[in-house]
Amino acid sequence: MKLFKKLTMSTVFVLTMALLSCDDNGDLVLFSIQNDKALGLQVSEQIASDSTFNILSETEYPGAYAYLNAMKDEILNSGEVTYKDEFVWKLHIVHDDVLNAFATPGGYIYIYTGLINYLQDADDLAGVMGHEIAHSDQRHSSKQLQRQYGISVLLGVLTGGGSGTLAEIAGNIAGTGAILKFSRDAEAESDELSVEYLARTQYACNGAASFFQKLLDEEQQGGTPEFLSTHPSPSSRVADINAKATEVGCDITLANDTGYDQFKALLPK
Repeated sequence: MKLFKKLTMSTVFVLTMALLSCDDNGDLVLFSIQNDKALGLQVSEQIASDSTFNILSETEYPGAYAYLNAMKDEILNSGEVTYKDEFVWKLHIVHDDVLNAFATPGGYIYIYTGLINYLQDADDLAGVMGHEIAHSDQRHSSKQLQRQYGISVLLGVLTGGGSGTLAEIAGNIAGTGAILKFSRDAEAESDELSVEYLARTQYACNGAASFFQKLLDEEQQGGTPEFLSTHPSPSSRVADINAKATEVGCDITLANDTGYDQFKALLPK
């Protein structure tokens, strides 16, 4: 009888936590928004202290940061970002010839120069940035980390324990070492939200599709872009993004941002 009571109380506790832990997107996350922000800050500090991440100084490259922050702010002001005012939305440029971009819990966004130089139009980059903002805003990293490490481990990191675990988490989020892979549903959700975000901006709302199409073209020509080794295949994503743009009825006309090439010229070679 005592065992039954104990199990019942445990069940009640778990159910209560579940009810109290739904985020503003309606998803079950046992990690609070404040935990998100705290973990994101610790991960950003870990990345900043890691010499393998060559983060460009905002002081040395003010023009490049001004351009990217203007793009980021326009997306955030679309009215579609749930945690626009709660998360920090801090942007960093990583000088590395890699096709990559990622976002941590709490809204820390990292864009690689390799990706910037690979893309031909500002719309393409806006599409990718919208996708990464969606990962943060939908708390995909937090949910995946919760599944991978467990709440107790993550809370231990936040209270100052497990520096090795923090380094591992930072590497996983950034795509180095073991990859923190998002589910196909999470990737599809971020693709769709990118369209919705960009629908209220100057950029073509299907901007992310151009990036994936370029990857597909290279793959069909016999190349194997490194990005494809750590992300789901874009084979259906181009069609899905364009279908979402049709559903929303948003503008797919390129913004004709003549400043994009000038922006790229501001970055180190």
